[in-house]
Amino acid sequence: MQVFSEENLLKTYSIAIGKNTRGKKEYKGDQKTPEGHYTIFNKNPYSRYHKNLGISYPNAEDKAHAKKLGKSAGGDIKIHGTGTELGPLDIFHTWFYTDGCIRVTNNEMDELYEAVKIGAKIEIKP
Repeated sequence: MQVFSEENLLKTYSIAIGKNTRGKKEYKGDQKTPEGHYTIFNKNPYSRYHKNLGISYPNAEDKAHAKKLGKSAGGDIKIHGTGTELGPLDIFHTWFYTDGCIRVTNNEMDELYEAVKIGAKIEIKP
C-alpha cells in the first residue's frame, strides 16, 4: 500500500488483502477486497484488530452491481492492524488473508491512524 500526500509518496506498507484476489469485490462473503475510489469515513481506536480506518464501501455502484447479482454488497471494510491474533509475530501479517479488509501491522496502523484524516480520499487497486 502506498500512502501519498498530494502527489508525494510518503510511505509504502506491505499488506494482507482478501483471500479471493481475482477481480473487484462483488458481494458480501466473496472474500474480495473492494477496488475503486472511496473515502475514510470513520476511525475506531477500540477495534478487535487494534485500530481501524473505515472505508466507505459500498458506494452506489457497488450496491447496484451486487443487487444485479441478487446479493448484498456487504460493508464493514476497514484498514486495520492485526490485533492480538499474531502478537509479536504480527510482522508475518501478510502470510494470512483477510475477508476483504486491508491489514497492516499494529505499529503501522498506529502511524496510519494518526496521519489519516476522516474524509481522506483513497484508491484501492489490489
